[in-house]
Amino acid sequence: MFGYVRPYRDELKLRQLKDYEALYCGLCRSIGRRHGLLARAFLSYDFTFLAMLLDGDKPAAERCRCPARLWCVKKDCACGPGVDAAADAGTILAYWKLRDTVADGTFRQRVGARLLSWMLLRGYRRAACRRPEFDRAVRDQLARLQALERERCPSLDETADTFAMLLAAAAPAQDDAARRRPLEQLLYHIGRWIYLVDAWDDLEKDRAQGNYNPISARFPQIGEEEQSYLRTTLRHSLNLARSAMALLELGHWQDTVENILYLGLPAVEELVFTGRWRAVKSQNRRQNT
Repeated sequence: MFGYVRPYRDELKLRQLKDYEALYCGLCRSIGRRHGLLARAFLSYDFTFLAMLLDGDKPAAERCRCPARLWCVKKDCACGPGVDAAADAGTILAYWKLRDTVADGTFRQRVGARLLSWMLLRGYRRAACRRPEFDRAVRDQLARLQALERERCPSLDETADTFAMLLAAAAPAQDDAARRRPLEQLLYHIGRWIYLVDAWDDLEKDRAQGNYNPISARFPQIGEEEQSYLRTTLRHSLNLARSAMALLELGHWQDTVENILYLGLPAVEELVFTGRWRAVKSQNRRQNT
């Protein structure tokens, strides 16, 4: 998936970093247990963030073996209802993103996405049975987004709103209204931020390949003024997400969520807009293997 929603590790306390890594490993394990080994390939920092929002208590820890590094046995592998719910949501979104690529990708992309979606189908069906409301929302919003892309919609707000509505639907319907409303708002504005940051990250590639990109559709020419406009609207989304977070009781994960919203996301945004994001992400991936 996208992987933009991550903490600023240099400012995490050792205990916070250890718990975050345990949650990441626990999410990976939950995805594999509930939806199969292939589904683990779509593990995302973004849904680790969702797991923190869905379960404020510190999850129980178990020992587990890393499927990517079989010699590595993790001492702490967090598990809990919020982790399982995030695993279901991540699998649903991964499946529908693959189907979206089948519909709109290049020939090579369509072939690969069709094969992967077929292999993921059984796990997706299990996840959809557990979270039918989210499955329906993802399917409907991606269909709407496809229609806007085919029309080459020039509105940043309309396209970003569609993806933001999709992510807001990850808030559990059974939560009481006092908690569900700010959680939906937090996820909505994070979704809007993700969509626009990803659009900027893909801008040059999309222009070279002639693909639709909401930023190039809105601004045929990108200068300092247009870039300033984008940074301002991204900052506005982050501020609204932080305001929604202030209305939530996040328990054990409060400090880590604040780190992500106040430090992690601005740092990622800066890397994306200065063209350093892909290199940093590749370096981090090599260090973790």
